[in-house]
Amino acid sequence: MIRSLFTGESGLKSHQTRMDVIGNNIANVNTVGYKTSRATFEDMLSQKMKDASASNGNIGSTNPEQVGLGVQTSSIDIIEKDGAPVVTGKNTDLCLSGDGMFVVRRGGDTYYTRDGAFSFDAEGNYILPGSGHFVQGWMAKDGVIDTTSATEDIKIPIGRR
Repeated sequence: MIRSLFTGESGLKSHQTRMDVIGNNIANVNTVGYKTSRATFEDMLSQKMKDASASNGNIGSTNPEQVGLGVQTSSIDIIEKDGAPVVTGKNTDLCLSGDGMFVVRRGGDTYYTRDGAFSFDAEGNYILPGSGHFVQGWMAKDGVIDTTSATEDIKIPIGRR
C-alpha cells in the first residue's frame, strides 16, 4: 500500500514539473528571443515480478512482468528551432536563423543570448538596452572584416550610423 502511494506521489510531482514548464512557456510567449522548453520523464525504479521466457515447442515466449515504482524528471530541454521572423520597425533589431547565439559582454563576463532587440547608446555602442550588455563582433578595418581575430564591442561613432 505504501509503495503505491509513493508511486502516485512521484507522478503528481512530475506532473507539477510538467505544468511548471508549460506555464513558463506561456508566460514567455512574447519574450524576445525565448523559444520553448519541454519536460521529459523516466522511471525512477521498477521491480521485476517474473522473468521473460523463450519459446519452446509447446509454448511461445513470454514478456517479463515488472511494476513501475515511480517517475522522475529526466530533463527539461530548451528547444530553439527557428520561428517566423517578425518585422519590428526598428532597424537595429536582428534575428537568428539556425542554432546560433548572439555574443554580449558585461565587464569581463561573456554571455550568449537569442535576444536581438539591440540599440545604440549615446556613445555609439551597439547594446542590449535593457541590460546594457555590449554586443560583440568584428569591426571592419580598412574595409576588411577579420573573423579570425578576437571579438570586440561593436561601436559605430555618432554621425556614421
